Amino acid sequence: MWSGVLPAVTSKFKEDGSLDHDEMTRCFGLQMDAGCDGLIVCGSLGEGPMMTLDERIAVMRTAKAVSGGKPVLMTVAAASTRESCEIAQRAATAGADGLMVVPSLVYQTNDAETVATLRAVAEAGDLPIMIYSNKIAYRVDVTPALMEELASDKRFVAIKESSDDIRRTTEIFNRLGDRYAVLTGVDNLAYEALAVGAVGWVAGLVCAFPKETVAIYRLMKEGRNAEALALYRWFRSLLDLDVSTYLVQNIKLAEALAIGSNERVRAPRQPLSGETRKRVESIIRAAMEVRPALPAFG
Repeated sequence: MWSGVLPAVTSKFKEDGSLDHDEMTRCFGLQMDAGCDGLIVCGSLGEGPMMTLDERIAVMRTAKAVSGGKPVLMTVAAASTRESCEIAQRAATAGADGLMVVPSLVYQTNDAETVATLRAVAEAGDLPIMIYSNKIAYRVDVTPALMEELASDKRFVAIKESSDDIRRTTEIFNRLGDRYAVLTGVDNLAYEALAVGAVGWVAGLVCAFPKETVAIYRLMKEGRNAEALALYRWFRSLLDLDVSTYLVQNIKLAEALAIGSNERVRAPRQPLSGETRKRVESIIRAAMEVRPALPAFG
């Protein structure tokens, strides 16, 4: 459950702004067909904070219907601990297999507050948890020291490592051994993280390029690093689109061009326009023009 390629899927909307479950079913199915190992719903890329709790649960249920028994994780990301606990409770009742938990979405918690919040969510949901450590986006750093403090609670099983510092992955292993499953959460550091021991990839561009993402992961696990690196170098310009304020719009544009989906987003976001759109579209189209054939892998 805590290894492999886990897409942080986008959420799909109709023209009137309501959830498009038919399109999510199609797009989530493409992830499963490509060999992804589960689905993570309603994160930053999935625009979870722009949804009501009922909508988040509905997206999760759609993912569960498509996943074929593979794990579906609900993202817990809210301004208050109270709301985070409510999300965790509702997700557990609705059948989530686990949670990916952002310690604090708005307020920059100190170490004691971070630990207290994570423990409260664990108690509320009573599900396996992947701690989302992303000091860049959320300004809260779940350090190896805090991971060690939480290690006595077996519900904390994995780390989505998104500090943007590749040294952090090795620091986690050196301090905590194999206590946690470490997954990389930064698309354009994925090869590097897998090379130093990460066991999974919480991926973004996988939404538009699932087969290539799975191929890189599987090749790395088979020790075929040179083949994985060649594919990763082709992919790199696309993966950079994940590390952006506009990652949602970037990836939805990639989905529109690569898998025929749409670019609809929840306000205040708007689809890319003007020179920014031209630049991103040119990156995507240029990569697609030289899209490599994929090697066979196990």
